[in-house]
Amino acid sequence: MAICTDAKIVRCLRHLAAWGATLVWLTCVSTGTAGAADLHVDAPNNKGVVELETGGSAGTSIRVAEDLASIVNDGATRRVLPVVGSTALQNILDLALLRGIDMAIVQADVLEGARQQHTVPGIENNFTYITKLYNEEFHLLARPEVKSIADLANQKVNVSVRGSGTAATAGRVFQLLDIPIKPSNDKQELALEKLRRGEIAAMAFVTGKPASIFQGLRRDEGFHFIPIPLTPTVANAYAPSVLTSADYPALIANNQPVDTVAVGTVLAVANLTPDSDRYRNVRNFVDVFFTEFKSLLEPGHHPMWRDVNLAAEFPGWRRFPPAQQWLDRNAAVARQNPQNPQDIKTLFARFLDARQEVIGGTPLTERQKQELYDQFQQWQTGRGH
Repeated sequence: MAICTDAKIVRCLRHLAAWGATLVWLTCVSTGTAGAADLHVDAPNNKGVVELETGGSAGTSIRVAEDLASIVNDGATRRVLPVVGSTALQNILDLALLRGIDMAIVQADVLEGARQQHTVPGIENNFTYITKLYNEEFHLLARPEVKSIADLANQKVNVSVRGSGTAATAGRVFQLLDIPIKPSNDKQELALEKLRRGEIAAMAFVTGKPASIFQGLRRDEGFHFIPIPLTPTVANAYAPSVLTSADYPALIANNQPVDTVAVGTVLAVANLTPDSDRYRNVRNFVDVFFTEFKSLLEPGHHPMWRDVNLAAEFPGWRRFPPAQQWLDRNAAVARQNPQNPQDIKTLFARFLDARQEVIGGTPLTERQKQELYDQFQQWQTGRGH
């Protein structure tokens, strides 16, 4: 029999755990003395599992869930089990009502909309949050004849399936701009085919850039992203962002960035009973996630992690107590933003310069840039999404 030493110990223990689970199953089958329910309760594979519901496979959240699993899973006592949901609104309902769903990645504007519309009675008491996550960009891809977003008035625009985050954000953006559209509700892949055939004028998609669905498209096909005007009402509701040639080199020319807006996401937690197994499992998840967060900034993980600040607050909502306790214990670490504030200010200034160039406007003075940056910071800290 092989002897387990040093580096082999963990592997041996994992093999023994798996072998033990198999032996239990074989014993149950051969003797018939234990039912499936007993096996489910006792199986080692169920220990420490947290179920994390995400958006569809075309979005960003499934990749983010995989990154979380890569740092949390230890093969024995902790495991993140991603569950692909259907729509952003359904994810919220699942988190409130579906048995077994411990956490979900949800769009901040959809969560706020559910609160305002009383989709889940007493929603503030049904959820807490662990942290704000990344922003996702609003992509509006149109046919050649569409020159501006105003050209989409009374045109068919795909806004993804009903209840999706894209549908919620697109509906609000067009409403804020007072542009009536004829919405269609196809999945993104089908919408792209309809766009090619001329059956719709444009398609909207809220996802982190660069989105793989747009990678095969080229400028010479005539498809292009439509800028989103940063009117006062739009800027008050969403953070400004930009799509560049670095994101989509085949679709966007150099030095011709496209204005858009960004939508925040939140890692939300179900209303778990303190000291229950599920509560302890999520608490352990938080401890590992926060402690090992810096490893998510390394190559091989989604670049969106560089935009995450664990200490950022989500006004109007309560933080999951173990998450808040971790932040209180590690205040110095929690205050560290992965990005240098000066770097953020520089990126914001570049965004303003690019925007003025695109619209043919007069270059802004340093004082004007500082005033806009101060307003942006107030928006970030005051609105949180």
